[in-house]
Amino acid sequence: MKVDFWLLSRDPAERVVAMIAERVLAEGGRALVVSGDAAQRESVSTTLWEARPEGFLANGQAGGAHDADQPILIGEACVSTNAATACILADGHWRAEALAGDRFERVFLLFGDEQRDAARTAWREVSAAEGLERSFFEQKDGRWVKVA
Repeated sequence: MKVDFWLLSRDPAERVVAMIAERVLAEGGRALVVSGDAAQRESVSTTLWEARPEGFLANGQAGGAHDADQPILIGEACVSTNAATACILADGHWRAEALAGDRFERVFLLFGDEQRDAARTAWREVSAAEGLERSFFEQKDGRWVKVA
């Protein structure tokens, strides 16, 4: 399993979620977007619907009758009812349960400067676990670059 740490600086979490989710879908996967903030979950949904000029990234809020059909499911917990291959932790809070049971192929933690210390703790936790590959990304000159 891969765990990616994305330091947000220029782009808001919602825009980065859309970028990652689009890549996951292009690779034939599905995504679960997790946030403990209801307003952020709604903002992520709106951004996904408006993400591309030529179309949208279909999504739904967890707890609906059609969760299993959603290519991108947005919820407040790491519970995938849509067979997600990727879990995007959009609110900057690490959730170790994302690693439980190998339910995802890839986990993304999006965090800002104010969450850097917590992300470092999560980085060390991931480093100590066997079978996990970790990466760190940040924006340089407007592009996302893998730095570790």
